[in-house]
Amino acid sequence: MTADAREPEYREPRILLADADAFFVAVARLVDPEGAGKATLLIVGGRPGSRGVVCSASYEARAYGVRSGMGISQALRLCPGAMAVPVPRGACSQKSKEIRDVLARFAPVVVAASVDEFYLDMSGTEALYHHEPLSVTAQRMRAAVLADTGCRISIGGGTSTLVAKIAAGAAKPIPGSGASGVHIVLPGGEEAFMRTQPLSEIPGIGPKAQERLRSLGLVRVPDVLDADPAQIRRYLGEKLATWLTRKARGIGASALHGRDQQKAMSREDTFDHDVTDEAALETELQRLAVRVVADLRGDGLRARTITVKLRENDFTTRNASRTLDSAVSTERAVFGVARQLLHKLRATRRKPVRLLGVALSHLDDGEIIEQLSLIPDASAAPSETPRDRALAAAMDRVRARFGPGAVQPASLLADTAPTSVEDRSETDGPRAVGPRRR
Repeated sequence: MTADAREPEYREPRILLADADAFFVAVARLVDPEGAGKATLLIVGGRPGSRGVVCSASYEARAYGVRSGMGISQALRLCPGAMAVPVPRGACSQKSKEIRDVLARFAPVVVAASVDEFYLDMSGTEALYHHEPLSVTAQRMRAAVLADTGCRISIGGGTSTLVAKIAAGAAKPIPGSGASGVHIVLPGGEEAFMRTQPLSEIPGIGPKAQERLRSLGLVRVPDVLDADPAQIRRYLGEKLATWLTRKARGIGASALHGRDQQKAMSREDTFDHDVTDEAALETELQRLAVRVVADLRGDGLRARTITVKLRENDFTTRNASRTLDSAVSTERAVFGVARQLLHKLRATRRKPVRLLGVALSHLDDGEIIEQLSLIPDASAAPSETPRDRALAAAMDRVRARFGPGAVQPASLLADTAPTSVEDRSETDGPRAVGPRRR
């Protein structure tokens, strides 16, 4: 066999996950260096007295028990000396883009998993970096990101996205951990690394699953790997047992494909006071629809699925969704569907509302395909016309020049929406938001 006919040399996959350290805290400090920038104990998610929830907290505040998803009031009871601020949403989006741009200088493929997490496929780049250890390249990435964006990142690496993600957690330079900011699991060391981890570190094993596994005596990865496989199958069933065993061994996707694509984006408000007025709820829904659609178009995307979320005064959370035949990206189309969904939710139960949200999913950036119906359907979702898209593009140009509040629907100009965490923060600081894009 000639040299030209030889099989190509196999290279182990080299996957990295770059995870911004306390991202929302870091950005809040950059935005307000004289305030949040000087607060060692910092909570991001809402102002004191608001009914917002913690989005992130400084490592020092976390030592007091402050956790993401916790109410701001509860977090401040645990850590009374902390400073609490809203999420600086616009700055977070900008910093996320800046971090991704730096990482793209190092890797041929960069895929955003969220606003503060990025997968990099470094497979086949060994010669480009003169065969230096991957950990050395990763440290240079960290230095470049810090120098260009002011944000710190931790990087985990391995032969799969699963190992890279868990390794990134192990790399976090949490005070007292001794971690350096980079943790690379070498090929062949996946199972040994996974054996050091609790099952809760495996993506997809949430609190309820952890509780179920704990009741079976399965808490750490060795509890699964060292158990009798037949017993695990009896406990969990064939499908779940196979999935858990594979994950426990560090087996996951070993390549990244295509451009990054966000799974969903959302906007939601927690009101200062419970709301019962239907007109006020509809006005706030339109306000949220305008904002989330602006986010959507800002990323050059459209959405096929629209979801409305209600959280009532007894903390019951209800959702209603609709998936359209074709993707939309304008306020009229999104709000038209969202309003129908809100009416559907309120028709079955009319409790006072403490939180309202609009989410968009099934996102795409492909060409628009017009779909014409031969039989009009009064109950169908509002269609999106070329005129709608032209109007939206014109509004985007005005907002880009004069600011996001330069053009608003006439129905919002009276400002009749209920006071919310996000509304209040627009006049006295960075805007607060709900969950980050997933």
